[in-house]
Amino acid sequence: MNFHQKPVTFVGQVNLKVQNLERSLAFYQKVIGFKVLEQTETSVSLTADGKTVLLSIQQPNNIVPKQERTTGLYHFALLLPRRSDLAKIVQHFIGIGLRFGSSDHLVSEALYLSDPDGNGIEIYIDRDPSEWKWGNEEVEMAVDPLNFVSLLAEGKQQSWKGLPAATVMGHIHLHVSELKKTEEFYIKGLGFEVVNRYGAQALFISDSKYHHHIGLNTWNGVGAPAPSPNSVGLESFTLMLPNEEKRNKIITQLNSIGVSVTEENNSFITSDPSGNRIYLQV
Repeated sequence: MNFHQKPVTFVGQVNLKVQNLERSLAFYQKVIGFKVLEQTETSVSLTADGKTVLLSIQQPNNIVPKQERTTGLYHFALLLPRRSDLAKIVQHFIGIGLRFGSSDHLVSEALYLSDPDGNGIEIYIDRDPSEWKWGNEEVEMAVDPLNFVSLLAEGKQQSWKGLPAATVMGHIHLHVSELKKTEEFYIKGLGFEVVNRYGAQALFISDSKYHHHIGLNTWNGVGAPAPSPNSVGLESFTLMLPNEEKRNKIITQLNSIGVSVTEENNSFITSDPSGNRIYLQV
């Protein structure tokens, strides 16, 4: 099962605001391994396969640094195709002296770091879905130490050459101000299902029994405010929908719970209760 193609609803593109475009571009090319697809004076579209935009970075006017304890991006997560790809990027990070975090989540093996503006990034690989454990409609996830000895044995004698072409945006994890209305928005409105509840502080949701396409947490505090529009951080993200029929159904569902969807330049845009902007794209 591929959880990032039709007929699944998944996150396709993440759009970030940064303080210094040149500095961010150098980081995303040299450290993460993206290629440039399009570039203007104020924005850059980044790709792994030379065709599909996974990440865009833009430097708005009067940009201010990332505001703490607000809603918005916790991290975006790049899913690599093979375990050896994760091993190669670990070796690359070690080679350039980059500090990073790591975790074994049972369903996946993951690395964690931040860009120069403090935007969170996860780079991970999935274990085979046949190895994921489910109980009471919830998938089992953990925060265990990553086995680097086992992982690095996968990537021997292979050099890092940037992100593999088959890299996708695996998921996005968001800071939100509360979970009740947020759950209604994503479940009743967008049609996802809850696949894991992390106490009263976080929800993991997905389509088609993926371990999660979106994570939602209140770790910046219940009632956390939205950042100012010119703050570093998340500008928006894109949900990829299989067809017009699915999009129309989602728009109807959102309207039925009192959420508006606006149309701008043939794009349909909505916002979750915490102000995170979402493009609904077919």
